[in-house]
Amino acid sequence: MTLDHGDPGDAPAIPLPTAPLANDARPSAAEEARTIAAASNTGTLASLTADGAPWASFITYGLLDGAPVLSVSRLAEHGRNLATDPRASIAIVTPDMPADPLAGTRITLAGVVERPSGAEAEAARAAHLAAVPAAKYYIDYSDFTLWVLRVERVRWVGGYGRMDSATAAQYLAARPDPIMPQAAPGIAHLNADHADALLAMATQLGGFPDATAATCERADRYGLELRVETPRGVARTRVGYAEPLTEIGQLRAATVELTRRARSMAEQLS
Repeated sequence: MTLDHGDPGDAPAIPLPTAPLANDARPSAAEEARTIAAASNTGTLASLTADGAPWASFITYGLLDGAPVLSVSRLAEHGRNLATDPRASIAIVTPDMPADPLAGTRITLAGVVERPSGAEAEAARAAHLAAVPAAKYYIDYSDFTLWVLRVERVRWVGGYGRMDSATAAQYLAARPDPIMPQAAPGIAHLNADHADALLAMATQLGGFPDATAATCERADRYGLELRVETPRGVARTRVGYAEPLTEIGQLRAATVELTRRARSMAEQLS
């Protein structure tokens, strides 16, 4: 049986591209998850009470090679839960949530918690303090315990209709995106001053030759995500750079190259 939303009959249709995308490269689910985890230091912990009931609570965390590090007190219910049953998951939402929260990006990291020992305990303590400086006032209290979540399962949701899973190995091997956290000024500049360039990208590189307007919603290491307006409705598409970026200083040159390529293709067709 196929599961769907059960279209009530008046749901808006999302137009599909009518031409091939030149380069639709995008981050993997593992890269998306690592980026969201690195962008925050708070989340919602799901632990299990003594009778097996779910218990959700607000927590802070640091990251040790991608693994969340918690510092929790046994005076708190979630602290007692973890000491009794190590199964846990953490839900983390993007710090820049849109007006519609369900359109925002979020992840769930699931696995089991373990108390680190030896050199790992020192590294875990340092990782937590680096992410949560205020923890210096309580991290060494006798009732507080450091826990490392050994990630076993990862789920990424990028908004409506965008979701995927990643294995623990994929998540731990991935690296946070170096562009997304710093791209807001560049995106604002593109939208304010280069609407014509974005439209050229959408029509020539993004698969929507009938686009009438385009705005940039996101920039990551692989390309730009565009919101495209067409006579058929509103859609979203990708335009990838010639090469992945490694630092934010490369974003301007990459978008200039996309503009040059799109305009060159338009000239060839005219």
